Amino acid sequence: MYQVVQGIISPVNDNYRKKDLAAAQHRVAMVRLALQTSDWIRVDPWESEQTQWMETVKVLRHHHSELLSSLSQKEGPDHSGSVSLERAAVPELKLLCGADVLKTFQTPNLWKDEHIQEIVEKFGMVCVGRVGHDAKGYISASPILQRYQHNIHLAREPVPNEISATYIRQALGQGQSVKYLLPDAVITYIKHHNLYARDSSWKGESTQHNAGERKAPRAMPETSHSSKGEAR
Repeated sequence: MYQVVQGIISPVNDNYRKKDLAAAQHRVAMVRLALQTSDWIRVDPWESEQTQWMETVKVLRHHHSELLSSLSQKEGPDHSGSVSLERAAVPELKLLCGADVLKTFQTPNLWKDEHIQEIVEKFGMVCVGRVGHDAKGYISASPILQRYQHNIHLAREPVPNEISATYIRQALGQGQSVKYLLPDAVITYIKHHNLYARDSSWKGESTQHNAGERKAPRAMPETSHSSKGEAR
């Protein structure tokens, strides 16, 4: 049993060059506005601020390192904390994604096998079901995913939800209302900066990357096996 103690949303770098990808400064700002009422999810701009696009596994390594560093600092350099890191429940970092991401693992030359293995073995995944995608089938078809399927958690939504970022961008591009699909503050920001409109002045370029691994933004929940996990 896990207890989720924090969620991290990491907007992808501009150099990912996905079609219709708004500039990182806007995406980070919109996520911040959307999370104003959340006391456990935060946006981290580190990935978007790098000089180049980062592969998913490298971003996970960074946040995992930051997590361990944060725990060490809270214990203190003299190890004066009441409970040592070895004895405490150390939070784990997992990649949160849609089940469609599992399907992309099958695409030739898109992901490196060693990266897939590190993600599922060292970190683990939480995959939310998507209409038209067979997560269990994707796992069964991959020797690597099969080997570490104990570390791939499939989350089923009680009520299927087909709303996606792609759908919202398309609706905005067609001038349709997205009221109740996004927080009002985010809608106001989008209108003010003329984002996602067909005549928008900033357009991401659609180019092929040898390891263009994932969509943006991505979320990474920190979880703990213990009810004593650090609450944030």
